[in-house]
Amino acid sequence: MASHIQRLYPPALGLMTDLYQLTMAYGYWKTGIYKKNAVFHLFFRKAPFGQQQAIAAGLTLAVDFIQAYRFDVHDIQYLGGLRGADGCTLFDESFLNYLQRLEFQCDVDAVPEGSVVFPHQPLLRIKGPLIQCQLLETALLTLFNFSTLIATKASRMVQAANGDEVLEFGLRRAQGLDGGITATRAAYVGGCHATSNVMAGRLYGIPVKGTHAHSWVMCFDDELEAFEAYAQHLPNNCILLVDTYDTLEGVANAIMVGKKLQLKGQQLLGIRLDSGDLADLSRKARQMLDEAGLGNAQIVASNDLDEYEIAALKEQGSPIQVWGIGTRLATAYDQPALGGVYKLAAIENESGSWDYRVKHSDTPIKVSNPGILQVRRFTAENGQPLGDVLYDEENPPQVWQFEDGNTHKLINFGGEMNGEDSIRSDRNSDLLVPVFRAGKLVMELPPLSKIRQFCLEQQQWFSAETNYPFGLEKGLSQKKAELLKKTQIAPSDS
Repeated sequence: MASHIQRLYPPALGLMTDLYQLTMAYGYWKTGIYKKNAVFHLFFRKAPFGQQQAIAAGLTLAVDFIQAYRFDVHDIQYLGGLRGADGCTLFDESFLNYLQRLEFQCDVDAVPEGSVVFPHQPLLRIKGPLIQCQLLETALLTLFNFSTLIATKASRMVQAANGDEVLEFGLRRAQGLDGGITATRAAYVGGCHATSNVMAGRLYGIPVKGTHAHSWVMCFDDELEAFEAYAQHLPNNCILLVDTYDTLEGVANAIMVGKKLQLKGQQLLGIRLDSGDLADLSRKARQMLDEAGLGNAQIVASNDLDEYEIAALKEQGSPIQVWGIGTRLATAYDQPALGGVYKLAAIENESGSWDYRVKHSDTPIKVSNPGILQVRRFTAENGQPLGDVLYDEENPPQVWQFEDGNTHKLINFGGEMNGEDSIRSDRNSDLLVPVFRAGKLVMELPPLSKIRQFCLEQQQWFSAETNYPFGLEKGLSQKKAELLKKTQIAPSDS
């Protein structure tokens, strides 16, 4: 199933970028280097929420965007009207004609959605004409950064719920309509069970759930009347919000309605708590429901929940069974953005071979990695991941050694060597897989339900508390050091 990009937006998406991408593209075109092949990687430098890993998400959106990427006549007219500081047009007409004829020709490799990934590992690698790689940067970062952030946040909440149902209720608090739809999709990838977002339900086949708000209760003369009316007209969707007035009195009213439903062969599916001391109220409500013979009625909780609040309530013995999470999921409340970046790592030289590139920085974490990068994941026979090695696909090593990013120890896969730490691995595979070849889609995109299931399976292998070994392959690390030394600016004699 396609993503919502082409279904909600105009057919031409070339202007979905920053101006500096177009000015650089124009510069490449004017200097004649625009056809040179280049390699860029999209990755994050630091995992979100203070943890070690993240959930890769957004690939389907990126595929949809790339397939819709073009400039229509209205885009070209707009660009032709842009002016520089001297009042003259910013772009030549011949360049604008080139943009209008532009057809995507790149190779794209990416980590499958739902994969657990680590800092500096490419979520996506794009290889092709320099100008095309450059023009896609902004949109690709937008699509991967937000989706990865929300999928990771959702996975934390799902793990905290420890088997309970987690519902995504964030549309009304999301950053815009598209932010709401993207957040819902990513939350489902991360493991959420359903959403209140009906548009996302239609677009993606995500289960939708919801009952009523406080306004329903307030429209009637009293709470019991409101509950009875709701149960009468939606007896197969009856979860009653009990805290409009007095919460425990609301539970008592819900029980009366639940007993009437039982006599009609229907059932009260549950009650929802949206305020107050959720631990205490949920325990008292559970006792009241059980004593009334409504043991199957679930207790649903909302009210600014996140993974920390879920864990705290569980530690207090709360019998809440369903968690409705809105603001703190759809907005990734405690970290509003993922610091994903998109960096050039290689460019074709005059002889047709690759010149590797590395970005310098006084901040070590911002120094980029050169090469045609790939990630090899080593696993045990039962599938348990043992460690990841970031390496140059053009120059794969004979011996798989790397410096662990956590312990800074040199680790070897495959046996003891010179007394270094060794990890015995029975299997390995590369994480980046082909998506486009010469501009043509070659990957069969899985349905969202399979992406979600894959993500849940991935999460079983990784713990946020475990220091999972990952790092840069030893030979590539040496090559990086050589490039940094070679390109270092010599101090001036003056």
